[in-house]
Amino acid sequence: MSELVSGGAAVIDALVAHGVTDVFGIPGTHNLELYRHLRGSGIRHVVTRHEQGAGYAADGYARVSGRPGVLVTTSGPGITNAVTALATSYADSVPTLAISPGAPRGRVGADVGWLHELKNQQAALEAVTDRSIRVERADDIPEVVADIFEGFATRRPRPVHLEVPVDVLEGEWLRRPGARRPLPEPVRPGARAVEAAAAALARASRPVVIAGGGSRRAADHVAALANLGIPVLTTVNGKGVLDERHAAALGASARLVAAHEVVNDADVLLVVGSELGDSDLWGGVVAPGRAGERTVIRVDLDPRQLHKNVRADVPLLGDAAAVLGELVAALHAAGAPSWPAERAAEARRRIDAEADERSEPWAQIQRSLAAALPADTVVAGDSSQVTYYGTVHYWPFGTANRLLYPTGYATLGYGLPAAIGAKVADPGRPVVALFGDGAAMFSIQELVTATELGLGLPVVVVDNGGYAEIREQMVDRGITPEAVDLYRPDLPALAKAIGAHGIAVDDAADLGRAVASALSADRPTVILHRV
Repeated sequence: MSELVSGGAAVIDALVAHGVTDVFGIPGTHNLELYRHLRGSGIRHVVTRHEQGAGYAADGYARVSGRPGVLVTTSGPGITNAVTALATSYADSVPTLAISPGAPRGRVGADVGWLHELKNQQAALEAVTDRSIRVERADDIPEVVADIFEGFATRRPRPVHLEVPVDVLEGEWLRRPGARRPLPEPVRPGARAVEAAAAALARASRPVVIAGGGSRRAADHVAALANLGIPVLTTVNGKGVLDERHAAALGASARLVAAHEVVNDADVLLVVGSELGDSDLWGGVVAPGRAGERTVIRVDLDPRQLHKNVRADVPLLGDAAAVLGELVAALHAAGAPSWPAERAAEARRRIDAEADERSEPWAQIQRSLAAALPADTVVAGDSSQVTYYGTVHYWPFGTANRLLYPTGYATLGYGLPAAIGAKVADPGRPVVALFGDGAAMFSIQELVTATELGLGLPVVVVDNGGYAEIREQMVDRGITPEAVDLYRPDLPALAKAIGAHGIAVDDAADLGRAVASALSADRPTVILHRV
């Protein structure tokens, strides 16, 4: 029997049909019909203390769970507060869905002083997401949501914004059953292209693989290439795709000059799921071999990426796991040789030597934590030196999707809410937030969220006195440091005032034990370490 409900039910029903179990957000005047139907839907709602926190939490949730992260905001300032988080997900190809109300039908751009009115809210969100979709009828919502989730599974996964006019959310809707749309087969290139790539690799004397974030679901096939002796370098987003203790692993060191030299010496370069951008290479240039004497093979689900920054000689458009599976099979069929292990070992020695030039104080912190924590621990970092100089290089990962880090957009304030999202996604898994004091103050309010949820979440704040990286850049340019040496609050006391635990650890060697103990606490623990 049909049931007459509000348009908010169409949104919630569609989320339920697509297996959504958790959403992050904040209720507001214009999205209340969503909350009417959330209760009783089986979906858990986590209320954050800022919509940006909801966006970062949804991002961390998606990276750890492999499922799209969902956030719900109100119109105007609610959704614009989440813009930076959505831009972060866009830069790192993370599937998040932001749902917000919009101006009533016929009122977009009216400029009449409607509450939360923007000149064009949808256009603002279109600028930072893969798509911003406005639905004009509640009946259209089930199909639109099905299309969004199909896109997450079959296209480059990037955030999508769904805008529902307030009058549609609050209007009547005759409820009808919704269903999940069957997904098509993974995108694959033609057999000739795969054969050409396999032939080039089989002839190579100095092959190298760069595995980016797009390779995370193709880890077994990346390992199969490494087992042939092909050195594998990862970007930061690909960290752990290949166990960093593997003999052919060069680590997540694509930013180092020594790694650039290894890549540029290659006669065949296989790039999987990476745009080879500045955030991956830190100003380095990928120019393997000399023209006519090298072959670049690129594997990507996004056709716009196949020639970006470095032109592909053999472009392979498709899902990384499907493409690499065919490529590995073709290599074995072609009788591909095993490349000598000494080449990868020598490259790793050169890369490690460069990393060690800037190891302190970051290496000691990471090694203390790595030694004390379980091997599957998720580390939620930030655009902080302790992350990009520390965790990236000195904490070896054996699997992918363990480092949550805003690589491309390089935002501050990501780490704490992303850690909350990770913990919601997988409550039984150890999660640690690890970032600097500058980053901490961008989202410290989310410590209230973690406390309210009773999360045993260690929050390690490495205090180096403010915005140390920016201070160094000022000094390098001959600028007198300004606005970078920050007032240092008593963070353990602040944590206790919120209701969390708070301690200070002076010796980096003791950090691991303190964090391991905090994993079993009944609430988050802020652990302050000054360097």
